[in-house]
Amino acid sequence: MSGNSGGLYAVIPAGGSGTRLWPLSRAGHPKFLHPLTGTEASLLQATVDRLLPLADTSQVYVVTGVAHAAAVSRQLTEVPEENILIEPSPRDSCAAIALAAAVIARREPEAVMGAFAADHLIANGEQFVEVIRHAMDGAQQGLLMTLGITPTRPETGYGYVHCGDPVDGGPVLKVQEFKEKPTFEVAEGYVKSGAYLWNAGMFVWRVDVFLAELARQQPQLHAGIARIAQAWDTPSREEVLGEVWPTLPRISVDYAVMEGAAAVGRVGTVPGDFGWNDVGDFHTLGEVLASDQAGNVIVGQPAEGKPGVILREAENLVVVPNSGRLVAALGVRDLIVVDTPDAVLVCPRDRAQEVKSIVDELKLKGENSYI
Repeated sequence: MSGNSGGLYAVIPAGGSGTRLWPLSRAGHPKFLHPLTGTEASLLQATVDRLLPLADTSQVYVVTGVAHAAAVSRQLTEVPEENILIEPSPRDSCAAIALAAAVIARREPEAVMGAFAADHLIANGEQFVEVIRHAMDGAQQGLLMTLGITPTRPETGYGYVHCGDPVDGGPVLKVQEFKEKPTFEVAEGYVKSGAYLWNAGMFVWRVDVFLAELARQQPQLHAGIARIAQAWDTPSREEVLGEVWPTLPRISVDYAVMEGAAAVGRVGTVPGDFGWNDVGDFHTLGEVLASDQAGNVIVGQPAEGKPGVILREAENLVVVPNSGRLVAALGVRDLIVVDTPDAVLVCPRDRAQEVKSIVDELKLKGENSYI
């Protein structure tokens, strides 16, 4: 069955629990299912909505875990049930993206697909769509495209893409190599040089080109995915998936394919400046969402008739009232306060990245009900 040829197949890997957004984000209800967009939409719903100018809902695929499949279906009623691909266990991004590529290749062998994180915020949807269109042009020429974000500061929390020459006069640029998260000094050098972009972890390519590159660099992973895809529309799908999936290597698509492809000149990028944010922690969430005059951000609206939040002489707070209780703060500044039914978090905004360490400690103690 051929899809809408020329349209984009949009793949959304929806895994990971977002440990820096604990205690709001939990393994059972991860951040992409939460409305952290400043509207009623969840991050996942916002991701699908922004792709609709490019991809018909019949061409939207979500790869998610067993635990989240039902919630994903409930949130995305317009996406066909068979387009929600369920991975039996987390195997990092390469296996998830390769599975989607192989399933799409059965429908349309030379389809252009894009992979987009379920939990990113993007301020300028039109600009985003335009950048994807340019990336699709690069993909048609046989390049594996990555979306690069024009850096606004020397950020040490992101990987970088080192750009080379324009392809046919631009806007597509060749990618020379992928760089790991740098030190602050190295990041400053990257930003000053103008030749480096943030690696947003979003990709566009033709499925046949990607699968060929996967076969070249990761033959074991490719062989396993090929076996699963062959059985996909047969009664033995579950059996083959259950047998093969646990044997697949746990590896990210960056390491598995993109770095090696860049080394042989097969990767391109299009610089994007569309207000991208990966909502990694509560501090960044506070920077993205609208604040009051004192710089306070309240994430999510209290339910009808619930008390909500009272702030007096408070500045630059990020408050997440998620328990139905009243949250009150007086005479404090630069704090994060997250109230959920079974856990409360209070921490300074400049230590938001460290929230993950609390989750690590809970794991060590075996306190799994809080994770």
